[in-house]
Amino acid sequence: MRYGFHDQARIELLESASFYEGRNIGLGTAFTNEIESTIRRIVSDPGQPRCIEGDVRRCLTKRFPYGILYTIEPEFILIIAIMHCSRKPGY
Repeated sequence: MRYGFHDQARIELLESASFYEGRNIGLGTAFTNEIESTIRRIVSDPGQPRCIEGDVRRCLTKRFPYGILYTIEPEFILIIAIMHCSRKPGY
């Protein structure tokens, strides 16, 4: 199944990767790789993570404190947010 990013989700991904790269060289790449790995898990079984509100599902990353929020559309998976799990409570 194909997937796509909401514009804001893409910005969140780039900003978070930049933050981690600024903390330690190579950590931004590791973050991006972890997000890509999590997306592959989503694509392989999009219905597995539970819905958290309406039709929005959340899949947590393994290494970083992030969750990927997405919906399953008829033709693709729409990634609507790359959320930090400790910032912005109630995101």
